[in-house]
Amino acid sequence: MWAEAIHFNPKAPERSGQHIDANVGSASLVYIHRRGGEKEKAHGFTVWRSDSKGSRKFRYYNDVRRTFLTIGLLAALAGCYSGNHPARIGSNAPDFTVQDSDHKITLSEYRGHVVVLNFWATWCPPCIEETPSLVRMTARMKDKGVIVLAVSIDADDAAYHKFLKDYSVNMVTVRDEAKKASSLYGTFGWPETYIIDRNGVIRRKFIGAVDWNSPEVTDYLSKL
Repeated sequence: MWAEAIHFNPKAPERSGQHIDANVGSASLVYIHRRGGEKEKAHGFTVWRSDSKGSRKFRYYNDVRRTFLTIGLLAALAGCYSGNHPARIGSNAPDFTVQDSDHKITLSEYRGHVVVLNFWATWCPPCIEETPSLVRMTARMKDKGVIVLAVSIDADDAAYHKFLKDYSVNMVTVRDEAKKASSLYGTFGWPETYIIDRNGVIRRKFIGAVDWNSPEVTDYLSKL
């Protein structure tokens, strides 16, 4: 028995199961399990096994194309994320300073606010997917002391600024081409988001695109 976990938008209808981890947040985890029983394997594959009775030949009857299409779809939904990284839940958020062509941003300057620290890129489909949600959440939650700090790892400055304009981005954004901030957090896939409380402590980690206007997320941020 094995399982592969894929992180994606919790509203995606294709999910086969959902897991909410107190240390991670409400990002959905889709598990693809190898199903038990000889007749539940992939059609078209011949597998040889050895047992006490010698070699026996098994042919599997499930549609392999459906299996591969499902795995491919879920991989696409996972987008730019490349793997799990150790959580820092409950520890102080590593401070950083990033300077781009527009301004210099230091994380600790936002102490006293709830910071939604989002690592993203303009070329990442799940990042594009969640941007409108982040924009709406920023407008709705700013009076409650919630700040979105969106750190882009784009190398193309022109593409970065075009994206900000095209999507009417109202968050605090900075371009970190060298990926210094994301590397500090052990983030090597996009998007990935950390929720940092008013005292600078990491409270939650989200992997993949999130609906930032869902009741659960709104209630959680409002209580920090």
